[in-house]
Formats: sequence, C-alpha cells, structure tokens
Amino acid sequence: MIDLNVILGQVTHMLRLNPTFDTQKDVVSSILAKEDRANIGVLEPRILSVERDGGLVYSWRGATGTTRIGKYDPYSTENKLLYTFDKQVCVSSCSLNKEETLLAVSLSQSTQGEGRFKPVSKCLTLLIEIHPINNTKVLKAVDCKVKVQFLYPKTCRTTVLESHLLLAAEDGYVDQYHIALTRQEGYRVVMQNPERLSRERVAEDFSWVQWDSDTQRLFYLTARDKHTLKCVQFFPDRNFEIMFELPLEMPKISSATSVRFVNFGYDHYQNLKDEGLRLEVFTSPTERTMCVCYSHPVRWHKDATYTIAFVHRGCSKTFTVSLEKGSAPANLPTIHPIFIHLDYYIVVYLAGHFLHLINCRQQDLLCYSLFLSGADAHIEALGLGSEVVSMSGSRLLDARAGRMYTMDLNPDFLLELLSSDRPEAQQLAALHCMLVYLQPNPVIELKIINWISENIMSFDAFDQIQEFILASLYRISYQQCVSLDKLLPYSCVLEKKELPVALTAIPGVKCTPELLCQAIIKGKAKSLQGYWEELQHVLERMRYFEAVPSPRFRTTLIKEDWIRFQAAMNMEKKKSPRSYRQIEENTKKVLSMVDTWRLDRRVVPLFQEEDQQQRVLVGLMVDKLREHLNRHLSRLGKKKIDLLVVNYAAKLLELVWHVLELVWQKLKLGPWVLCIKQQGSSEEWAMFHVMFRILEATKGLCLPLPPGYSTLLSVLGVRCLPRHTFLQYVDHGLLQLTEPFVSRLMTGLDNSDSNEQLKFSILKRLPEHIEQKVSQRWDHPTTSACISREYVRTLLDKHSESRDSALLDYGKSSFYPDFLPLNYLAKILSNREEQVLNPFEEQENVDVRFVEETALKQTLIKLGFEVK
Repeated sequence: MIDLNVILGQVTHMLRLNPTFDTQKDVVSSILAKEDRANIGVLEPRILSVERDGGLVYSWRGATGTTRIGKYDPYSTENKLLYTFDKQVCVSSCSLNKEETLLAVSLSQSTQGEGRFKPVSKCLTLLIEIHPINNTKVLKAVDCKVKVQFLYPKTCRTTVLESHLLLAAEDGYVDQYHIALTRQEGYRVVMQNPERLSRERVAEDFSWVQWDSDTQRLFYLTARDKHTLKCVQFFPDRNFEIMFELPLEMPKISSATSVRFVNFGYDHYQNLKDEGLRLEVFTSPTERTMCVCYSHPVRWHKDATYTIAFVHRGCSKTFTVSLEKGSAPANLPTIHPIFIHLDYYIVVYLAGHFLHLINCRQQDLLCYSLFLSGADAHIEALGLGSEVVSMSGSRLLDARAGRMYTMDLNPDFLLELLSSDRPEAQQLAALHCMLVYLQPNPVIELKIINWISENIMSFDAFDQIQEFILASLYRISYQQCVSLDKLLPYSCVLEKKELPVALTAIPGVKCTPELLCQAIIKGKAKSLQGYWEELQHVLERMRYFEAVPSPRFRTTLIKEDWIRFQAAMNMEKKKSPRSYRQIEENTKKVLSMVDTWRLDRRVVPLFQEEDQQQRVLVGLMVDKLREHLNRHLSRLGKKKIDLLVVNYAAKLLELVWHVLELVWQKLKLGPWVLCIKQQGSSEEWAMFHVMFRILEATKGLCLPLPPGYSTLLSVLGVRCLPRHTFLQYVDHGLLQLTEPFVSRLMTGLDNSDSNEQLKFSILKRLPEHIEQKVSQRWDHPTTSACISREYVRTLLDKHSESRDSALLDYGKSSFYPDFLPLNYLAKILSNREEQVLNPFEEQENVDVRFVEETALKQTLIKLGFEVK
C-alpha cells in the first residue's frame, strides 16, 4: 500500500484535534474593537467555564485596571460583555444561568510577588444580577475554595423565573440554591428575596466531585468505610435524586490532599502542584456505557499505572506501563496521564511516552485496544503538562491555552497501521476500529478492501477476511438493535480455541483484570428513564450473560447440520421434506431482502442460479441464529427476531457481493471471464485468488455465499489453473462441480483430446443422479450410448418380461428395415412408450429414434466403419 503522506513528507497522528474556539482569534478582535489597546497592555482572555448550551465564559483585564467577564456564543460567533469589576480580581470560578440574568462568581484573594500569582485562603462567592447590572449578593466568604455552577434544566417553558445554583466547597459539601426571580419595569430581572434564598444539601463528606454539564449529573466519591462512587441526577422540576452507587477498590487518598473538582470550570490561580488522585467518570448514552478512570501521579523513572473500571461490564483493568528513562523537567517532577472520552474509546495519553486507545465495548481482549508509543503516540497541540478537560460530544478544552477542539480518530493513520511492518495486534485493532467505530465511509471501505486484496493470505494471528465480514455485520446489526451486542460475533478471534500470544499481550504493558463490586441503581421507578433505565437493563443483561454458557453466537454451530445436509444432497434420495421445507422458506425470505434491484448495474454474475448447497447453508444459518436469539433475547418477540436474523443473512450475502464488485472493477474484468474456452489472464488469476480466499474464510466460519459463487469460482479455476491442479482442487473439496458449471463446460469446450479427457474426469466425479442429468448436454458418442442404455433399462423395468411377447408385432421398423435385432428392440420400446411415461421426457430428443441412431452409430464405430 503506497503511503502518500510519506511521499509528501506529511506526518499523520492518531488523534486529530480540530479547533473550534481560540481566544486569540474569536475573542481578542472583539475586545480590541471596543477598548483601547494602549490601556490594556497584553491582552490574554482566560476561559473560566463552558456552559451546557456551548457558551464559553471568559475573563480579561480591561482598561484602567478593571476585570471583565464575557461570553462567546459558538452558534452566532458573537461576544457579549456580562460584567465589569472596577478593580483587578482573581476569578477562580464562574457560571452564567441559562437566561443570562444571573452571574455567580468565586473570587480568590491573592497577592502578587516574583512575577506570578500565589493562592491565599480567602474566597468570596458572589451572586450578581446582570439583566441589567444591579444587586450583588455575597453567598460565601470562607477560607476554602468554592466552585459555582448553574443548572441548565431542559424545559418546555419559554419564561423561567427561577434559577438553581450549585455551590461546591473544598470542605467537602455541595449545596443547591433555589433563586426565585421577578420582572420589574417589564425588562429588569431581579432576585425576588435575595436575603432569604432557599438552600438544600446535595452531597457531603466527599474527597472528589465531578460535574457533568450535558447530563446534569453530579458524581462524588465518599470514603467512610470504603470508597463509594455516587451520582446525583438533577431533574427539570428542581428535584434531584441519588441514582447510582458503586463501591470501588481504590488506592487510599491522602487526607492531606485537597478535594479535587472536575468540570467545575478552570481556576487559573490554583497551585499546579498536584500529588493527588486523578479520577474522571465518562458516560455515553449512545453506547450505554459508564467508565471510571483513575491514576496516581507518574514520577520520573517509575512506571505509569492507571485503571479503567468498565461499570457496564462489571470489571476493571489496571494497566502498568514501563516508561523510557529520561531526564525530568525541573518544573514537572510528576505528571498525570490525560483521560479523553471518544464515546467508543477511552484515550489515555502521556505526552512523550504513550497513547492507549482502550475499547469500551469489547474490552475482553487487549487486541481490540490500540497501544502506541514513540512518534506514533504524539498528539498535536498537547504537550507535556497540558491541563485539558474532556467534554461531551468528543470535545477537548485546553483552558490554559485558551482553545477548544473537537476530536476524532484519523482514518489515514489507521490505514497506515495496516502496513505489513506493524505488529498483527495493531493491524487487528486498527481494522476493527475502522470497521466498527468509524462512520461508514465508501473511500475508507475501498481502501480496506484494496488492502485485503493486496495482502490476501491469512495472517498468523487472525484472518483479515473473516474479521472484515464479522466486524462489518456486527456494526450493521448493532445499529439496528443494541441488544445484540453480547449475542453476535464481532471478531474471528473468538472462534479460535487458543489465542495467539501476539493478541494477548502488549510489550511493555502489564494488564491486571479484576471484577467490580455490583453497581446499585437506586432511583425510584418514575426516575428510571433514559440513560438510567438503559444502564440498569445493561447491568441486568450482564449478570444474565455471566450465568449462561456461550451467550455469543458461534457460526461453527452450523457445521454439524451442514455436513449432514451435504451428505444428503450428494445422494439421489432427498432429505426429509419437513426440515428441508423450513430451510427453504428461510432462504426465500433472505433472498427476497437482498438488494438485487440494481441487478443490471452489477458486474459480477451472482444470484442467477439456484445453487442448492448455498441455499441450504443460508437457511441453516437463519435457523440456528433465530434459535439462539429466541433463547437469549425472547423479550424482542419472534417477529422482530425473525426480521433481524433474515436481515443479518441478507447483509452477509450483499457484503460478499459488494467486495467482489469492487475487486472486479479494480481489475477491470468483463463478461469474457465466463468464456471457458480461453485461458485466464493475470487479472483473472488475481480475482480467482481473492475469491478462493473468501471461500476459505467463509468455509472456516461456516458462512454461506451468494448463489452462483461456486460456479463463478470454478469457471475462473478452469481458466486459470492447470487441468491436473484444477482436478486436485475438486478432489479436496476446494472447488465445487455445480450443475451450471459442468453444463457450461460440456457445451463450451470442443471435443479435442485434452478437453475430452477433462470432461470424462469431471463426469466420473459427479454424483450419479447429477452425472446422468449433465451428460445429456454433451454431444458425444459415449454419452449418447450411456443415455440410450439408461433409457432402455428404465423403460424395460416398468413391466415384467412375461407381458412383452403379447405386445410384439414382428413387422419391420420404419427406420432401419434390414437390421432385425434392432428392429425387435425398437418395437418393444415403442410399445412401452405407449403405456408408460417417457423416463427422459424433459429431454425432447431422447426417444426410440434416438436409441436406434445411437445403437447403429456405436456398432459402426466398433466395426471400424466410422471414426469416433
């Protein structure tokens, strides 16, 4: 695979950061338009918080020694001045209510020395009316840090005259203030009773607290007997409820360590020295996941250790990474890995060392996560010691740099990881990521298929064609019904009895799995809606799947029944009508759903014949998968399950057809491929190789192929392979002698000595009932003689010999009056034809006349009067 980035000298990285906000570009120009640059000096706006509506609240030092607070609207790209302090103050926390009528601010008293600000104990928390600017109320004046955050309830009401403010104190408690508002003079919005604000305690005795603005949830960690993670959900009707509790086996947190606030804005005046535990909780409503990530500071020349607790899976994994030795920067004796949430993945990043992309859905095996080090692990714009906050919607806030980004995985880099010089674990993880995580992209899909066709032989650790098929089907099915997550196969690796070492370990990384304590969903029945209802269902299903054996469907379960049906199909005697009828009905449903309406635009000739073997395999797969889903997912109902199963099989056939179409077009093949007379070209050989590997891959998984696949493969095989090699492929069951293929061979090749030998070799390899049927299409004396003998034998067996004498009339044959023995036989056969059905009635030219002509021709050949 040619890497254009290398040719052009461009460097790609795993994680792309796309800037969506920059204070220098989006704020400074607006400020300078309103203030005199000479009175400001160095203009450095500082991001204070990001509200639920996406608005960014920031501060800057204005003219004449003031401190100003403004808001940037990402939708209108406009800046708005909210409030001005008449002196320079240190804003440590700030929040704006949804209606933009109130501003909550925490100020840190600070002194200036040696060119930098140093924190002091005093903290003043204010509530300010800003529509218009009016009263200011002091909420707190304490000797500890205080964080403020307005709630942003989703409500249908257009006019809301009440705001709710969270006040989180470093002393280990969170209070909620209910602020009633009133309108005066038609436009002024003021607090109704500022001296007597309603207040209630939300949480207390915690050592860590995190605010989730998008979902309006508060997570906090208590440690009375043991560490317990709790979650408070805030509702639009001003109520709140503890919805979730999870006991955690975590390292002890030092009592000297101050409470850590996460997502409560950014304090530019805090002490950067941080010896405490770094902990973050990530939830995903689309993936129905909850991950708790924590780590201790990394000291230089020591290993980095971090833990991801997969709450939705009931387990955790602790990773220990050996770091490369190097000199420690003087200002950073310890550092923390950064946790970034990408919905389907958790990214753990330690600048200059490693980037670990951890799969949240398939966390069972390390090979479905991606570990990178060195230059591969670099993330542009995130250097050593960067303080960033991972936010919902795959956003990343770097408050110190004054920037916000959206993040996504770079498909070009993932494609680079497929190159042959990469470890197979990286190739598998990159392939799985592109097929399952990234949104469907025809360009990326084409590149993956090209990579498969150029690296067609199976790898040692996994089969890339099997992985492509199963992962693609898994993504399609999961989008239709997320409940299939634990039931459908997502990888070929799961079919292996023993996993290769290359897929079970990462060099330099130790992984320690543990079971989590059981999570408790505590909410009332009416509160269990949306995410919490889904999470409760996921936890219940997890416990169920842990108790039952083999919940994930294995395609190899079909193999035993498939072998039995194959044996029956090779015999003239048919299968039991009842079981075959059900399988045939399954197949009809699947084929009716296959996208064949653009058949005239397709270039690969499939779905144009019966192909009984593949029809049976399609029906069997539907039968087994339906039975499996009914056993484990009966709540969906039989009709829904039947639709899912039939669609799964149809998408499988379409997927194989789609791959063949792309490869066929790439090789620029045409309808001449179906002509058996000509020898195959190098392009046809390449197509045969790809199709043969697909056959090998699907056969290993016992998956069906589109009807007509075996015929097309055999046509390519007879064109591309030496004759003896072709017959060896047939003898080993690698190529199928389908009836359409043999018929095409019999009529398409002339009767030269080599072709005649090939035809006889093929005929003797066919089951008897198929041989009799196919041989009638070959115009050859030997086959004519066989047909005549079978015709005579079948016709004479209809009645006993004793009855023949009465029927004979010794008159001469109208065809050959001088050949008395033949005359006698023809008369017998003519009489039989009048009494019984012609055993070869489907062949218009097989009758008494045909027998007479064949017998005479064979006699002349035997006597040497006619050449064969």
